[in-house]
Amino acid sequence: MATAHSHFRQSHPPDLIEPHLVEIPGAWFLMGSNAGQDCERPIHRVWVDGFLLAATQVTNAEYERFARATGLALPRFWNDPNFNHARQPAAGVSWFDAQRYGRWLAEQTGKPYRLPTEAEWERAARGDVEQKNFPWGDQPPQSLPDYASRWPMGPEVVARYAPNAFGLYNICDNVHEWCSDWYDPGYYASSPERNPRGPGQGTRKASRGGSWRHHVKVSRCSTRSSIPPEFQYADYGFRVACSL
Repeated sequence: MATAHSHFRQSHPPDLIEPHLVEIPGAWFLMGSNAGQDCERPIHRVWVDGFLLAATQVTNAEYERFARATGLALPRFWNDPNFNHARQPAAGVSWFDAQRYGRWLAEQTGKPYRLPTEAEWERAARGDVEQKNFPWGDQPPQSLPDYASRWPMGPEVVARYAPNAFGLYNICDNVHEWCSDWYDPGYYASSPERNPRGPGQGTRKASRGGSWRHHVKVSRCSTRSSIPPEFQYADYGFRVACSL
């Protein structure tokens, strides 16, 4: 354990607490899909203000610094060699802990860090390409380099393969990413046109992106998922957003 912690500190110096951020310009886009689940319908036009989004999912190295600083328990998969590389995404983090991470980062930096909304996440994943299934287009995930040999027993280190058009890595794969919204499968029918933030309450929190754990390891840009916010699943992580 001590060796792993030492490795984390050496690979991510203490003065570098902020992630590399990518600017996502404000724009209208078509959110949802008619080809997916019922909860992805109807396709609707949405405006999202410009914002910043972390280029990668929060890594173990980054999460450890937060946990040590706040006294929060480390994720339950911390000692599993399939999950504890410094550059793997922090997995097994609840929505509440992901939310706390954003607040802590905001306190440390004076910048408005937070979790992205579902609309922001989908806008970022699409990368200015309308209504394509994946960030790269409509070609199946099996066409990606090394697809058959990726994610054998857990998430891979972040930024191992090419980013999307905005410069975001693993935006539809590796681990599911928590969003700020409460989840409602019928929300799209009444969603506001500008900067939708999800319903005011609920029992499950929305998440986006594919997972190393499932047969379909790369999700479509519009795919929605959700679990209760206290759950700590091995295929759930997050990336942070920052308001402009």
